[in-house]
Amino acid sequence: MVFQTFVYIITCLAILVVLIDFILIGTDWLFRIKIGRFKNDSTWNQSIVNKGKRWLNHTPRIRVTDNTRLIVIDMVRGNYANTTIQHWQEAALLLGLAEAAKQDEELQEEIIRYMDRSFTKAGNWRKKPQHIDGAILAYALFKLDFIEVDKYRPALDDTWKLILDHIGDDGTVQYRKANKTYRYVDTIGFICPFLVAYGLRYQKEECISLAFKQIMEYKKYGLMEKSFIPCHAYEVNNKLPLGVYGWGRGLGWFGLGLIDTWKELPSNHPAKKELEHLVVDFSRTIRQFQNENGSWNSTVTRTESRADSSATATLSWFLLNATEGIQNHQENWLAAERAIHYLMTVTRRDGAIDFSQGDTKDIGVYASMFTIMPFTQGFAIRSMNLYRQKAISQNSKIKNVS
Repeated sequence: MVFQTFVYIITCLAILVVLIDFILIGTDWLFRIKIGRFKNDSTWNQSIVNKGKRWLNHTPRIRVTDNTRLIVIDMVRGNYANTTIQHWQEAALLLGLAEAAKQDEELQEEIIRYMDRSFTKAGNWRKKPQHIDGAILAYALFKLDFIEVDKYRPALDDTWKLILDHIGDDGTVQYRKANKTYRYVDTIGFICPFLVAYGLRYQKEECISLAFKQIMEYKKYGLMEKSFIPCHAYEVNNKLPLGVYGWGRGLGWFGLGLIDTWKELPSNHPAKKELEHLVVDFSRTIRQFQNENGSWNSTVTRTESRADSSATATLSWFLLNATEGIQNHQENWLAAERAIHYLMTVTRRDGAIDFSQGDTKDIGVYASMFTIMPFTQGFAIRSMNLYRQKAISQNSKIKNVS
């Protein structure tokens, strides 16, 4: 009798383990049925905005493990999904929805609910960021035209103090204090636009100088000479690259940090022209590696790697903004159109954009899982709504997807 009970329990557990694997795999398969069947850009835009709006206050956890078998073991060990707040995920949603909310009062109200949940009435963080990726979330506040940003001055000041606390001996900002001598490409996107927006608003030129130094130091030591392809990181003492050159989302991080910093600077600022040269050079680089279908791969230099929606969404934003007074601006516009068209083709029926490379494990250690990601959703929304604004003035449209 005891033996039969033991066998029964083991059988039930085995069935449960298999069932969990089946449900998770089956869910992805189910949502990918009729993927990318949107008939026009207007319907698609509304769909991705609706999904982003739902995610803003209920951001899905980011899957960490790449395993697709015996997933219950990862769940028990706490390795299945990232339960900590990833400010860069929420920031991307907020940046995208800020672009879409300019004429949408209902969406503005949803954003206000997020603000009330994230900040106190006195303008402080409810849960103060401990890592510098909180700076991109703080930057998003400057893009909300319908709020009084000075109300959140205490949180913005705390963000500046956090960045100051991460400055290394070389005068640039660390990604994490545990890696004092490493400088990551992600940091360009995390901090530089915030530093310029904050510095201009509150007359702190040292913030702008730090943003410029962070970018130019990375250009010097983290970009491949002449080709302008970034590596994942570099070591400040020996100036050697770390990780691979050409990580797709790494190009996205560098691109969005560069272009938003350049946009924030006034035309008469001495750093503006020098950054513009880099914008032109980087534009040429990323156009070179764009696939025929409009996407960029998870490693852009390897045609064998998979297309990555997160890289495509961020690089489309870069190119859309490199279209005013920039050399070869028309080529940038067309490349951005192709990128947006690709994102339409990988959007699920419920509006979630699929096939983004999962969260990175370490320098040079990348996810093999490609699925949904709030970061991608946010930048697709941001890109599409800017595209629609620009398309009106340029009398240009995305071709309808049949």
